[in-house]
Amino acid sequence: MAEHRNVVSIHPYFKIHEGKEDQVKALLPAFIAKVEEEEAALYYDFTMNGDELFCREGYVGAEGALAHVENVGPELDQLFQLVEITRIEVHGPAAELEKLKEPFGELNPTWWDYQGGLKS
Repeated sequence: MAEHRNVVSIHPYFKIHEGKEDQVKALLPAFIAKVEEEEAALYYDFTMNGDELFCREGYVGAEGALAHVENVGPELDQLFQLVEITRIEVHGPAAELEKLKEPFGELNPTWWDYQGGLKS
């Protein structure tokens, strides 16, 4: 397991456009299939609450997070036709977060600096 000192987790929240829930659900397996092939992906799952979609995702370092975004680019383009981002959090060590601030900047995330936790 990756050590906490280099794990980056991303937590996007989405509001699904009215009547588009089934289309969103149908798109999720394509994301999952692609992410299963990513070496740096530690966890990746979707949950829904009514018309809200949440993705819980973790990667080894900023490089893993950037590789993920590149990998699922076409699927993200499709998803963004069906949802609006309402919130996005990026968690991890300050040094890893710094590497993501420019490439993720236009998403306007909140940045959460890792302080401590259980050892892996």
